[in-house]
Amino acid sequence: MSDADDELLVELLTGNAVHTEGLPGGYFSDVQNGQEPKVVSICCSDSRVPQERMWNVDDPGTVFTPSNIGNQTWDDHEGERIVDGGVLYPIHHAGTEAVAVVGHTGCGAVTAAYEVAMGAEPPGPLGVDKWVSQLVPVVEEGLESDLIDADGPDERVINQLVEYNVDYQTQFLRESAEIPDSVTVYGFVYDFQAVYGNEKGRAYLVNLDGETEPDRIAASIPDEFESATRSLLY
Repeated sequence: MSDADDELLVELLTGNAVHTEGLPGGYFSDVQNGQEPKVVSICCSDSRVPQERMWNVDDPGTVFTPSNIGNQTWDDHEGERIVDGGVLYPIHHAGTEAVAVVGHTGCGAVTAAYEVAMGAEPPGPLGVDKWVSQLVPVVEEGLESDLIDADGPDERVINQLVEYNVDYQTQFLRESAEIPDSVTVYGFVYDFQAVYGNEKGRAYLVNLDGETEPDRIAASIPDEFESATRSLLY
């Protein structure tokens, strides 16, 4: 083990010690023998996207937090798209009745898929290429739609595609027979780059159970959150 690795390990162990010491008594009491998370929040695998902290959640068992490259709600099984197991498990085994699909501005996965769609080679290695390749058809469809400013700056195109992908993934869940009709599906874009507004860290609601038009979404939620319903596609 190198000195750098040793320093990192000490940092991790120290951080966990602080975490443990700071937990109040009975912190895990209600979830010792099971869990009933209110929502499954499927995010992109990105160190800049704090899955629980973005919702100001401190209590264990509140948010089920799977993630993958590009916040994809599906996986591939013998050439067929199936709902990702990380989404299905809490719905079918823990009583969860809501899904939040959370993309983020400046997404590297969407960027890679966009570059492949433009003719670049997949970024590699194979474990990454699998997930990027699953996004390429979504990106291609988005570029062919009238929702994306395909001739605009790459940064804007990519962020529009991030939102398009959130809508696409949300719609896939809503149409899947494996997701009960009673389950509500939300689509968010986590903005840490001030693309949608001036508040870095805001999760913008871009899809409310299939509704994507910002004014209609705003009409369905409390007035105080109207500013969190912006879209790059409208």
